[in-house]
Formats: sequence, structure tokens, C-alpha cells
Amino acid sequence: MTFSAAHFKRYSQIARLLWKYGRSDIAEQMEVPDGFDAQELKAGEVDAAPEQLADDLEAMGPTYVKLGQVLAGRPDLLPKAYLKALSRLQDKVKPFAYEDVEQIILGDLGVRVSKAFSRFDMEPLAAASLGQVHMAALRDGRQVVVKVQRPDIRRQIADDFDVLAEIASFIDEHTEIGRRCRFSATVADFRTTIQQELNYEREAQNLIAVGKNLKEFKLIQVPQPILDYSTRSVLTMEYIKGQKITTLGAFAKQDINGAVLAKELFRAYLKQVLVDGLFHADPHPGNVFITDDGRIALLDLGMVGHTAPEMQQHLLKVLVAVSDGKGDEAAEEVMRMSEKSEAFDSYRFREQIGQLVASSRDQGLRALNVGRSLLDVSRHAREDGLFVPSELVLLGKTLLQLDEVGRILDPNFDPNAAIRRNAGEIISSRMGREISQGSVENTLLELKDFTVHLPARLNRIMDALASAELEVKVKATDAKMVVDGIEKVANRVTKGILLASVIIGAALMMRRDTQWNLFGYPGFAMLCFLAAAIGIGALLYNIYAEDRASRKNRPR
Repeated sequence: MTFSAAHFKRYSQIARLLWKYGRSDIAEQMEVPDGFDAQELKAGEVDAAPEQLADDLEAMGPTYVKLGQVLAGRPDLLPKAYLKALSRLQDKVKPFAYEDVEQIILGDLGVRVSKAFSRFDMEPLAAASLGQVHMAALRDGRQVVVKVQRPDIRRQIADDFDVLAEIASFIDEHTEIGRRCRFSATVADFRTTIQQELNYEREAQNLIAVGKNLKEFKLIQVPQPILDYSTRSVLTMEYIKGQKITTLGAFAKQDINGAVLAKELFRAYLKQVLVDGLFHADPHPGNVFITDDGRIALLDLGMVGHTAPEMQQHLLKVLVAVSDGKGDEAAEEVMRMSEKSEAFDSYRFREQIGQLVASSRDQGLRALNVGRSLLDVSRHAREDGLFVPSELVLLGKTLLQLDEVGRILDPNFDPNAAIRRNAGEIISSRMGREISQGSVENTLLELKDFTVHLPARLNRIMDALASAELEVKVKATDAKMVVDGIEKVANRVTKGILLASVIIGAALMMRRDTQWNLFGYPGFAMLCFLAAAIGIGALLYNIYAEDRASRKNRPR
């Protein structure tokens, strides 16, 4: 394996991290780059404290800070001590210089800070892995916050992902854990997510879309962008007065209705995921504000999740099964929505998920953490050779963070009861969307296509019957039963053809003007349609009655 100097440095840093934090099983199997001493690779192997990991990732740059933020919400991958240590990366990252902020705004907006804003605070409100936020005021007096991207961040991230992709590909090819976990696919998904977060124009559209979707939730607010002051690297948004949910003291919590807010927030997220198909995928406590008027504000919509209608159906079934403590149903639905490897053991997977959900159910459904359970299901699937969709993992992480926020607002908050309580409403909303104008028009077009081509298809069937080209191959085990069955089929086909002929004839007569009309249409044609409808009803009843009698007489 050959690397450039920059890639060589990154590779070495990652290898040392693996040794340092107890993953020597992977580091030992990593191919040593040309010109690198294998013993030097192991030099960083020490018993490092979890708190040191956050510092090490921060020193490696924005990509690895973002990786640390993602890992902070994945208890299925890291022990609790590491999760706590990495959580500081969610809102306590070192800021970059104000001079860089001025240059970026000048380059993107085309004007100096002093021209664009009547006030702009030099000290940032918060600094994150990809950018930082400053308080400001527009020339018309409106209070805003301005998110500015870190300088040269896109090139750094592109270089980092080149190295990560090479390492992930090697691990997938040469290690058992790689073949089981598909690190290359994970890195590709992570890369796509960060690239989307680096596009602040996309985030502005996310703010508009989610704000519109949550308009019915009066206790939830999404800050809207100021589009004239927003570009790919600069995002200007409405300023929301409030404080982070993590800074609420005991007395402040008494001034808000935490139980109502928690229920409203959870209901809004279920609608986003299972109805709208677009959801805020990073609701960690640092991104949730309590406004001065006692509402919830959702910040930082750079990371969003997308769920297609079919995936929404799968996720809803999994959620309801897990929240009800039905492990078998959850396992079956996860298998239906996932890709199976050759080594996948369905029996073992069902057993593991059954035990997982049963152990949580034994503690009481109130104690069951749905988000954590979904991540545990994903972990077991990965270990058993089942490749679950990324949407399931993202939903698990989102619900886990949401559960934490809900319990801050209301210590007695029960997310499982919220899922069961809102399941009926979600199903109704989904049905309403499916019976939309577009869906109805689609169905009508398909019906038109079926009606137009029906005569030609019936002609082909009749021609095949007339020329004895229609064959039915039967391996008879009982001659009389076969003959009776053929007679029954022939009778039904004949009746069906006669009814179809009546319908086709009536359709042709509809084009002729007659003196006698019925319901505004040619009378005789309408009588033929009515006769055909009665005949179809009688045929269907006859089929039902005969089949029911056959089942009763069938030997058991």
C-alpha cells in the first residue's frame, strides 16, 4: 500500500488510535505502508483514558471531530465512558479566528461585514466541527445568527475521506470484522452526510421544509433562514431567544410544562420520520433550545434523514413491535427490509432479538429505550450477517437522543407509550397521503391502460382457445379431481368471456347516439352494463360458495 505524505500521516494517526484505544485486533491486520516501521506503529499503544479520545480526535481535525460527534450517539459501538467523553465535542470545539470569518463573508456575500450587518459579535456563540455561529443584526434591526463555515474545510475533509476510504476498503477485504460490518459502506454514507452538511444552501432549504412540515405543532419552532444573506458557506437565520435544554436549572424547569413539551416533541418526530419522510437527524441536547416563551426550538438542520414511503412502512412496523415488546415481529420485519449475506443465520437472529426485547420487556415497557433497542437490533444484525438499511440505524440514533431530551423535560416521559398512542394517527396520516390527488390520478391512468388493452388481451385468449394453443399442464394424482377441476375452470372462463363480451359490446354501443337514454347515456348500453355487473356479482358469489364447499369437503 502506497500513500502520499499527507495520506501517510493520516494513516499513521488512525493506526495509532486503534492501538491506543484497545482495537489492536484491527490495527495488527492493517497493511503497513511503504517506508513505515511496524514497531513504530505500535508505539502509541497505552492504556489511554476515555477523556483523551476527544482531545485526540480534535487534534486530527474537523472530520474526526465530526466522527466523534457521531460516535457519541452510538452506545452500540462504544462503552458508556467513551460516549460521555465524546459528548463534549457536540458543542465545545475550539473556534477559528475572526479574521477568517470576515474573509469568508466577504468572499461569499460580496460585501464587508460592516456593510452587511449593523452589528456583528466578534466572539462566537458556539463553535462546532464544521463551522461556528455569531450573533448579529441586519440593517433593518432584525436580530439574527450567522453560521460561518471553517476555512478550507472542504479540502481537508476530501483528503481525510480519501484515507478513510482506503483503510475501510482494506479492512473489509482482509478482516472478519470488515466483512461483517462493511466499513466501506459506512464511510461512504458518512462522507455523503458531511458533504450535505457543508452545503449551507441545502441546510437553508431543510429549515424551510421542516418548518413547514411542523407548522401544526404550536409548541415547536424551527428558525427560518434569511435567504438573501445565505450562501454555500454562510447561513443567516432568525435569532431565537432562549437557552439550551442542558443549561436548564431546577427552577427554570418549573416555569415550563415539560410533560406537554416532551409529548409534542416526540409526536413531531414520529410525523417527520414516518409521514413526511424528512427529519432532523441530530436532536442531541445541544441542538434543542427552550425559548423564552416556553416552546422548543430545533437547531442545526445540516444533518437530516430521508425515508421513502416503503421504508416508512417497515420502520413503523419495527417501532410498534419493539415498543410493544414483540421481538419475533420485530425480527421478521427487520429481515424483510434488509440484505442477507450467505452466512446469515435467521434462526440465531430471531432468537437474539427475541431475547433482547424480552429482557427489556421484563424490566417493564416504561424502562424500554426504543432508540437503544433499535441500535442493538442493528448490532446483532451486523454480527449475524444481515445488512440493515442505514435509515434504521439513523432512526435508532435519533430516537436515542430524543429519549434523552424527553427525560430532561419530563423524568417520567415514556417514549413507548408515545409510540403506541400515536401509531393510529400516523397510519391515518399515511393513508391520507397515499390517497392524495397524485395517487388517485396514477390509479386512474393505470385503470385507463387496463381498459384500453383489455379487448386485445381477451382476443388473444379466445384465439388461443379456438386454435387449441392454450395448454394447462397438470400432474394428476386423482383423475376425477383433475377432471372436475378442469370443468370448473372452463365454466368460469366461459362465464368470464361472455361477461367480457357483454361489457365490450356495451362499450361500443356507448359511442352511438340513441333516442332512449339512461342516466344521460344510451339506454341499451347501460342495461348491458347493469346486466354485466349483476353477472359478475353472481359469478364471484358462485366462486366463493364452491370454493368454500370444496374446503369443507377436503380430507384433513
